[in-house]
Amino acid sequence: MSETKKSLNFIEQIIEEDLRSTHSKEDLKFRFPPEPNGYLHIGHASSICLNFGLGEKYNAPVNLRFDDTNPIKEEQEFVDAIKEDVLWLGFKWAEECYASDYFQQLYDWAVEMIKNGYAYVDSQTSEEIASQKGTPTEPGKNSPYRDRSKEENLELFEQMKNGETPEKGHVLRAKIDMASPNMIMRDPVMYRCLHKSHHRTGNDWMIYPLYDWAHGESDFIERVSHSFCTLEFLPHRELYNWFVEKVSKPGQMQPKQREFARRNLSHTVVSKRKLMQLVEKGIVKSWDDPRMPTISGLRRRGYTPNSIRKFADSIGVGKRENMIDVAHLEFHAREDLNMIAPRVMGVLNPVKVVITNYPEGKEEILTAENNPEDESAGAREVPFSREIYIEREDFKESANRKFFRLSLGKEVRLKNAYIIKGEEVVKDSEGNITEIHCTYDPKSKSGSGTEESLRKVKGTLHWVSVKHALEAEIRLYDRLFSVEAPDADKEKDFTEFINPESLKVITGYLEPSLKNAGVQDKFQFQRIGYFCVDKDSTQEKPVFNRTVSLRDSWAKKK
Repeated sequence: MSETKKSLNFIEQIIEEDLRSTHSKEDLKFRFPPEPNGYLHIGHASSICLNFGLGEKYNAPVNLRFDDTNPIKEEQEFVDAIKEDVLWLGFKWAEECYASDYFQQLYDWAVEMIKNGYAYVDSQTSEEIASQKGTPTEPGKNSPYRDRSKEENLELFEQMKNGETPEKGHVLRAKIDMASPNMIMRDPVMYRCLHKSHHRTGNDWMIYPLYDWAHGESDFIERVSHSFCTLEFLPHRELYNWFVEKVSKPGQMQPKQREFARRNLSHTVVSKRKLMQLVEKGIVKSWDDPRMPTISGLRRRGYTPNSIRKFADSIGVGKRENMIDVAHLEFHAREDLNMIAPRVMGVLNPVKVVITNYPEGKEEILTAENNPEDESAGAREVPFSREIYIEREDFKESANRKFFRLSLGKEVRLKNAYIIKGEEVVKDSEGNITEIHCTYDPKSKSGSGTEESLRKVKGTLHWVSVKHALEAEIRLYDRLFSVEAPDADKEKDFTEFINPESLKVITGYLEPSLKNAGVQDKFQFQRIGYFCVDKDSTQEKPVFNRTVSLRDSWAKKK
């Protein structure tokens, strides 16, 4: 039993303790409550995995609830994107809920709070209210409107609801304690006037609840047992409980808010505001730009749901914020793609090789294994001919003993094909190599079982037949920022640290089996990295995104 306890994270320990004392398994219910004001990012993925993972562990329902209380920033586009992301990660919600579903109930409760002396209408400006808040060591000052009569408060609140009040004319505040050591308890605002159309309720409402008022009450309405938030909501827990106590009845189960620390990811930003800046300034092309840390960006880049879930599980939940190296996320991408991605050959920096003793006009079909990690993946056919492309960096005219690729007078094996030997080069007027002339050993064909085919050579190169090559646009994505924490320096704009090498677009030459690859199909370009088909791809112009290289190139830089 003690071993089981040690393996539990602190969130699970809280739930286990509650199951022993106050809750039954039937009481357990969780929720994931995004605000639909942007696309979800990798930090949200961890929260999704936490809440839905708890649902799976305890066989408990998990609601997807949109905290849509701010019509200025929220859009249906974001709602749709969030639903797609959660489903893509492999989770299903019990109920699809919206805070806007509860606008009438929240309003009715607010009216009761006015009647019971727990809320009042304040007619001050936001600046005046802020100036009266006090400091952590000094108490705040009561609003001059704090002791309005219940009748006047109810009348003004009704006017606010009907849109008869200017947008900044009044707010509704909770009446708690302006001397509370917790400044959030100093008469927080519950409602503000907003004459804006809501993406679901249209113009039915002219007032909208603040997050602190709507969030806990929504949890209570949905009978959520445990409400898990990030650490910045810890000071709000007292208010969360105060609000729920005011609307609940004796004996009713109250949701329990608990907090966990954010996991920040290096070489990126996860503030929605800053991500929106990247889109609006044209630094990236869209919310799903493959350089973005959004779930849609990661999906488009070629990350798998399993790799993100494994990443989230590996970093766990904690009580202290820390920085996770993006290399850890990339590691999980490689681990998963290594198991599932078919191997293909593509040449991204080509130089032509002419096999001079291979008959002109001859072509043959070779057999290549699709995935050595998956026996069921089978094999494919690859065409071979007299002229092929290899990577330019795989050849040197003269090389030392540590260079195991092609050079003059030395042999290498062509993957799934023959052993070739460098004989001479052809250069242009500027001395650049335009062709490498080689000879091949006709008896050295891979898999033929001949003595020559079993001969050991130290280098093996990937290649593509020139005649059969599929020309494609290759987008080489890298980390968006060149420093670990781009928004840590408060004296500089985070966009100053954009990595100028975050995207290179080149033309590559691929084996023809990729001609019919569909959007999001994933492959390992042998000896290069993992790639997937981008949504911009067409039959006439295939487009492939690099997900990750085969190895962490940044580790060498460090």
